[in-house]
Amino acid sequence: SFDNNSFLSPSTAVMISIRTTFAAIALVACYLNNVASAFVTPASSVLRSSSAPISPLFMSDDKEGGAAIAKPKIQTKTTTVTKQKQKQRQRQRTSDPINRRDEEFEDAPMYRLMLLGDEEYDVVHVVERMCAILDDMDEDAASTILNQAQIAGKAMAGKYPFEHAEMYKEQLARSDPIIYADLEEENKRD
Repeated sequence: SFDNNSFLSPSTAVMISIRTTFAAIALVACYLNNVASAFVTPASSVLRSSSAPISPLFMSDDKEGGAAIAKPKIQTKTTTVTKQKQKQRQRQRTSDPINRRDEEFEDAPMYRLMLLGDEEYDVVHVVERMCAILDDMDEDAASTILNQAQIAGKAMAGKYPFEHAEMYKEQLARSDPIIYADLEEENKRD
């Protein structure tokens, strides 16, 4: 047996089989069209005694019958309206500053850390502990503050936000022997 497709490349053989398939589909479509037209009768012979209107779907101009698409009685016009985009120009000057909402922030209330004077303080211990606990304190400032506290009863060791001032006060109170301190609001004067 001689096969014509044995000498063809695979892509050519595929193309031939696709063409053959389409030809078969076209033949089936023609056959079905002929069979369908045999069952459709012309509109003039369809149930003349019926009061129902005849559907113009299968009506054709020729009297042989057959399927035809009905034409609408009303003509429709399609109009397309196109609008051109208009550019909106906002004039901005580069010299104008950008307006931003001014936010007003309140500063945290400051508290004074007051060292309370006590006759039983060991000067060396108090000065060392104040220098170790307070970040911005040196030995000269610590001894000056201690002397003022011994004379006046209390002296200001610094101004801090509430959380910091409270932490410094607690650390001084934990010293052994204890160092007494108190907090006063900055705006409040005694």
